[in-house]
Amino acid sequence: MQEQYRTVAREGVHETEINRSRFICALAPAASEQEAQDFVARVRREHPTATHNCFAYVIGADAAVQRASDDGEPGGTAGAPMLQMLLRRETRYVAAVVTRYYGGVKLGAGGLIRAYGGVVGEALDALGTVTRQRFRIATVTVDHQRAGKLENDLRATGRAVREVRYAEAVTIEVGLPGADVDAFRAWLADATAGTARLELGGEAYGAA
Repeated sequence: MQEQYRTVAREGVHETEINRSRFICALAPAASEQEAQDFVARVRREHPTATHNCFAYVIGADAAVQRASDDGEPGGTAGAPMLQMLLRRETRYVAAVVTRYYGGVKLGAGGLIRAYGGVVGEALDALGTVTRQRFRIATVTVDHQRAGKLENDLRATGRAVREVRYAEAVTIEVGLPGADVDAFRAWLADATAGTARLELGGEAYGAA
């Protein structure tokens, strides 16, 4: 499983003009293939009169799902270079749609490949990317007396506090890099004089 992956920081649009054709790249983070497909459908609805709405998306930290469509452009000149740009930039859980309004000048296969791949790269630069780190989810149970100080100590040492729940005892959910589990266990025992209980859960990705 990947330790980390990169994705687009936010949804947004970047536009460029090449030989009088407008190329509008819409990018969005997508947590699943369904989300990616919904985004593609939404952009198509926004540009019903466009000459082409080509798309590419990559889902999974290991890029397990990859799809691309030329949407009527010559085979391999639109979706494939878009997908290659997403992969070259190591972005995951991301969907890209490039809308083209034809300007009357043919670009040729090489020109199309450069245009479609290039506008995706420009959009990634314009919108920025964020890195997501793989975390082990750890739940710490501690008494009320120690909870406030422990939460402050966790944040002060740069650990990712995900959720705090108050009941008979206080449970604090923390995201830990896998390599940090043993060190954290020792730190926790020291910080709470051995009174806190630690349970390790599943894995998730969060801001690095």
